[in-house]
Amino acid sequence: TMRASVLALGPLLARFGKATVSLPGGCAIGSRPVDQHIKGLQAMGAIIDVAHGYMNARLPEGWTRLKGARITTDMVTVTGTENFLMAACLAQGVTILDNAAQEPEIPDLAEMLISMGAKISGHGTSRITITGVDKLHGCTHSVVADRIEAGTFLCAVAATGGDVVLENARVDHLDALLDKLREAGAFISPVPLGLRITSSGKLKAQSFRTTEYPGFPTDMQAQMMALNVVAEGSSIATETIFENRFMHVNELVRLGANIQIDGRAAMVTGSTNLSGAHVMATDLRASASLVIAGLVAEGETTIERIYHLDRGYDRMEEKLRGIGADIERVK
Repeated sequence: TMRASVLALGPLLARFGKATVSLPGGCAIGSRPVDQHIKGLQAMGAIIDVAHGYMNARLPEGWTRLKGARITTDMVTVTGTENFLMAACLAQGVTILDNAAQEPEIPDLAEMLISMGAKISGHGTSRITITGVDKLHGCTHSVVADRIEAGTFLCAVAATGGDVVLENARVDHLDALLDKLREAGAFISPVPLGLRITSSGKLKAQSFRTTEYPGFPTDMQAQMMALNVVAEGSSIATETIFENRFMHVNELVRLGANIQIDGRAAMVTGSTNLSGAHVMATDLRASASLVIAGLVAEGETTIERIYHLDRGYDRMEEKLRGIGADIERVK
């Protein structure tokens, strides 16, 4: 049920020489084919058949390991880069990943693999080089803070007003979003524990365009739109990554938002007085945008299908309640 399930394919194939993995699910935000994963692993020698909803992968007869290869994907793919990175660690020879994703999660994974004995260089750039090793060993690694979770709380505080410290949030992972929030009128500064945001709740709308890291993240588009709905002025949100990522718009409109969609652009007229309503979460980040809008709206807002929310946020309602929000999870 999660898009991330495809990440079992590379490691299983590298470790055991075979793997059967279900075609991944996840949010219906647009086409996210696995063809780039298959193409890359095939370049390393894997034989992969897709049948009955499963990817069946194996090594050729007589092979004991994948072989190093040069892999250039047709587009930047985060999970594809991660899959190739893990598979190549135990491959024979050198693997070069061109057009590699540069999101902070990539170098974080690479640093963990290096701690396990892998030989990797170039992580964090568009070209990563991996020299295969015979085996990996255990390690201790602290996972990098979730920049999208941090960004979601930043938008929530900016929209509602308040003064909050986000522990462990990384300034260097949020540059594009922080620029927009500062232009909108929020005050953000690094502190020893992470990030501090102060906002009066009176904001100026900001147009933005989603793109690959280090640009404005597609996973923050819905949350930023919720902020623009209650900001002063008009703005345009342009979505370039996923073709079906405006499903939250109709639900925001139910709360009183003024939004018009034209292809991959959403035109938002701000300074709207939102009022509570019964709305439905359609995907992970859409549900986060509805929480932000619900915090600002007058009256009570009920959000259905929050199982979407739980795939990307840890106890969101508890964290928000801890800083003053009137929010609870109900049966």
